[in-house]
Parts: sequence; structure tokens; C-alpha cells
Amino acid sequence: MSSTATDVVRLLTVRGETLAVAESLTGGLVAAEITSVPGASKVFQGSVTAYATSLKHDLLAVDATLLADRGAVDAQVAAQMAAGVRKALGTDWGIATTGVAGPEPQDGQPVGTVFVAVDGPVGADSGSAAGGKVEALRLNGDRAEIRMESVRSVLALLLTELVSEHTGNERAQDTERNGGF
Repeated sequence: MSSTATDVVRLLTVRGETLAVAESLTGGLVAAEITSVPGASKVFQGSVTAYATSLKHDLLAVDATLLADRGAVDAQVAAQMAAGVRKALGTDWGIATTGVAGPEPQDGQPVGTVFVAVDGPVGADSGSAAGGKVEALRLNGDRAEIRMESVRSVLALLLTELVSEHTGNERAQDTERNGGF
């Protein structure tokens, strides 16, 4: 388990919020990383591994025209996957991965092209932009390295979003619950 996954689970627990994951190229690795953290069951609701392009539409409500026009490896597809899994599983947060791990290019995109996305609650009181955020990556390495870096990147993006919304009161509660750390 990574410290990022541990931090994500900890912050979601403190906030009383839930998480769902939509994965393509990572094939379940994000969900496995999250569930490796003790206590993840308090926040992790489930995941959808939509490896086939048609499942992105059927299960995650990604726009069929978008998929037909741009293919599955696209920033908007990633954003819609995150929003779709959040809605389908009824969670506060949704994260998604889509991309090309190799060995061959896909949808006109070279190996190492990856999009990770986060969709979360819009924080009216906190001034947060929340909603959806996508990060485009160009990763190097073999198939396994690209997939693992995609896992790390989507969890880091979620952690950044969680920390940016973490109010002072939540920090105080978290510090108290964790023995002052």
C-alpha cells in the first residue's frame, strides 16, 4: 500500500465521504491499492473496470458520440468516467483512468498517453472548484510501469483535491483522532 492511498482513505474517513473508481488501462489496480489500506471499507464503495470501450458507455454513461469521435483515450472520456462511476455507485468522489499502456498505440494515441480524472462535490462553502478535474500524462516505461504510474497519478490527483478542500476544522478533528499527528 502507498502512503498516498493511506492519506486518501484517512482524509475521506475524517470527512465522512465515499469513493468509487472507474478503470480502463489499470484494470483494477487502483481499487486494489485503495483496498490494501486498513479501514478502506469505511470509504470505498466499489469500482468498475470498463476495459472495453462499449462498457464505458453502457456502465459509466460516457457519451457514445464522444467515444466514436475521439476514442476511449481522451480527457473528456476520463472526466465522464469519473462522473459516471460517482453517479452509478452513489459516492461523493469518483476517480478514473484511461490510456495506452502498450505494447501498441490505441485510438491514434501513442503508448504512454494517459488521462486521470477526479469528480467530486462542488464545495459552495469552501470556495472549491471541485466538480471535475483531468490530468493528461505522457508516461515512459514498459506496460507495468505505465500502469503503476497511472495508479500513483490518479491517487495523487485525488489527494490534491481532498487537501485543497480540507478546512481548518477538519484538520483539527483529524489531528485529534490521530494522536496529534
